[in-house]
Amino acid sequence: MKTIFTLLFLTIISASYSQKVRIAAAADLRFAMDEVVAEYKKSHPNADLEVIYGSSGNAFTQILNGGAPYDIYFSADIAYPQKLHEDGLTVHEPVLYAIGRIALWSSSIDVSKGISVLTENPRARIAIANPSHAPYGQRAVETLKHYGIYDNIMPQLIYGENISQAAQFCLTGNAQFGILALSLVLAPNMKNRGNYCLIDADTHNPLLQGFVILNRAKENAIAHDFAKFVSSHHAINILEKYGFVCNW
Repeated sequence: MKTIFTLLFLTIISASYSQKVRIAAAADLRFAMDEVVAEYKKSHPNADLEVIYGSSGNAFTQILNGGAPYDIYFSADIAYPQKLHEDGLTVHEPVLYAIGRIALWSSSIDVSKGISVLTENPRARIAIANPSHAPYGQRAVETLKHYGIYDNIMPQLIYGENISQAAQFCLTGNAQFGILALSLVLAPNMKNRGNYCLIDADTHNPLLQGFVILNRAKENAIAHDFAKFVSSHHAINILEKYGFVCNW
């Protein structure tokens, strides 16, 4: 009898750990989330986690329209998961997991003086995420308006589908400047290829980043366990390494 119960227990555990978890994550999380997942899998080697990165706004629209089979949604703007919760599409209320920061970055021009360098280079192209659906793009526009230069430099702006693509424009030389997520500026592929200036957080609305477990994952044990792990000191240390603020 003991053997039967032991086999039954192991079968249940095995089944739960075979559950696949599909995660929609904001593009600013690309490097940080990859490390968080890798850290989680050290103690859960059989966990099957797939992360799809992109614009928070686009993922929100896909989820809202029922066309995205995601289990967890990590947004760069907590307002998106809040709307999903209000529409009854989530297991719980949104959880604030980090506050994001934006930075001015260039591979070829000194940006130590801050935003004023943009007006000193009227022919330079400036990459930002598309503000119509990307929170980091929205905050970039807010900062430019705060300094009263948005209208003048608007013709110089080029838009990435998300903040990751905006960063790619900078790396390939298609843009001389980028107003980017600090988390991407600190990532290995950009860290030593340019210089950056942290933008004053008072020049834009805060990037309150939140996540929710979606209804399709209500019974998904791994999804719930990973969500808890994101609030652990292991995950927080990784997020802070990439410039996210987690000590509010």
